[in-house]
Amino acid sequence: MIRVSEAIKRDHREVEDAYYNIVDENASKDERIRWQNQFVWELARHSVAEELIVYPAMEKHLPDGKKLADQDRLEHQKVKEQLAKFQKMKPSDAGFLSTINALWADLSDHIKHEEQEDLVALEAALTEADSQELLDSFNRTKFFAPTRSHPSAPDKPPFETVAGLLAAPIDHLRDLFSKFPKGEQMKA
Repeated sequence: MIRVSEAIKRDHREVEDAYYNIVDENASKDERIRWQNQFVWELARHSVAEELIVYPAMEKHLPDGKKLADQDRLEHQKVKEQLAKFQKMKPSDAGFLSTINALWADLSDHIKHEEQEDLVALEAALTEADSQELLDSFNRTKFFAPTRSHPSAPDKPPFETVAGLLAAPIDHLRDLFSKFPKGEQMKA
């Protein structure tokens, strides 16, 4: 049975894969656009799901959970601001690669800390059933979450939930007209 931490790590690998496809020196402009859209789409949904589901669970189950969750929210805010800037850029823009590289530097530090410390502590405090319940909620939330970065939106329930539900339909409509990696590109 998969645990919530495994799903989060899988998301991290998908974001990482998109990043490396964006910065690949052999990537065409079209490929960069597709991977940029994939990166933004995956990271925006993942971040909202963590903020709505995982961070409250850390606050509930860990002795220093509030402190950890607050620190993670601060890190997310910085990444969301960088992501909002990056999602508006084109691969031909002068700062395109430097922007994604700066974003990735901050995000990869956050991911490393989360995977090596936060998720380990959280899983140790959860029963298998608790982890499964969190996983189900995490996946459901990603389904309804906005697919673009909205750094000015609240980052704690219940306000983030309302803001996200208002932004999500517009984001989903925008996604219909965006290019994403094709099936065979996703397997590479």
